Amino acid sequence: MSRKKSVDPELAAKLSRRNMLGVAAGTGAAAILGLSAATPAAAADRGRGHGHGHGHGKTEPVLTPGHLGIQLYSLRDKVNSLGFAKVFEELERFGYDEIEYAGYSQGNAGAITIPQLRKLARDHGLRPIGSHVNYADDNNPNAYSFAQNLEKVLDDAQALGLEHIGTASGPFRYGNTVDAWKRAAADFNAYGAAARKRGMKFYQHNHAEEFSFASDQPGVRLYDVLLAETDPKLVYLEMDIYWAFAAKHRFSKTGDGRPAPLDPLKYVLKQPDRYPLFHVKDGVKNEEARDGYDMVDVGDGDIDYKKFISAVNKTHNGRKDHHWQAEHDNPVDSLLFAQKSADHLHSLREKRC
Repeated sequence: MSRKKSVDPELAAKLSRRNMLGVAAGTGAAAILGLSAATPAAAADRGRGHGHGHGHGKTEPVLTPGHLGIQLYSLRDKVNSLGFAKVFEELERFGYDEIEYAGYSQGNAGAITIPQLRKLARDHGLRPIGSHVNYADDNNPNAYSFAQNLEKVLDDAQALGLEHIGTASGPFRYGNTVDAWKRAAADFNAYGAAARKRGMKFYQHNHAEEFSFASDQPGVRLYDVLLAETDPKLVYLEMDIYWAFAAKHRFSKTGDGRPAPLDPLKYVLKQPDRYPLFHVKDGVKNEEARDGYDMVDVGDGDIDYKKFISAVNKTHNGRKDHHWQAEHDNPVDSLLFAQKSADHLHSLREKRC
């Protein structure tokens, strides 16, 4: 007798109604003072799209001017040793427009307050676009997380002037069943409603595992449950392009072995307004690796994020509403990574429509 459970009718209706089940198809360090030879004028030139594409007719930058950011997790070693001020100085020099926080302390560099951090970013022309905060730590009632200290998390985000406040934690708080993800979705809806009252958007950042399948309903992709059970006016998504492509490699079959092709871009194109933020990171294809890629600096790998960015920008208000954060989880030289990423992404050109 089979122990496999059928998809519950209510969930199936939501998946069908939001047209998401079809997506599843299966029912880096150089010294801080001399690292960059770039001047502010050179950074501005990069922002205007100088780079690849000259001599091929009228082109425009693939990356929307003013929308290049970096996830500060990539620079956590330099934030810890040098402090935000030195890191922000270099990011301004490299031509970044935005930053996404991964914590508000600077370790060995000394204490800094939230008002000081906000002023520092503004002084260097960096717009704080979002922040990653832990979803839940049920073993610590004083944890700095959405579940344990929602109002404090939102107070700090509001004081920083953030447009978005989110988490990079997967919705696995209650497990990996359909009902567990429904419960997590209810949490996210509550956080989204609280953030919306303060003029911010709550978002979730994916890794590969969000695209895996429910343990109790192996034909149901968990990411589809998240999308179906969350209110699109309250819960937004930040797609990490690298991890989504890793998921394409790892989770192209359902939990019971049936084909389930995964196209990350299709998720975004179906609901582009739900994806205000993206992580741009790169990988060299490696079929022997668990994730199908070895992570490398942006511009050194095989992931076609140029096509990805271009397609998203062609959606309604795409160039206005979408923001691109460079990231590498463990760069060899984090400041050099930041510089190379900015240079490369600013250089991308495409023919004018």
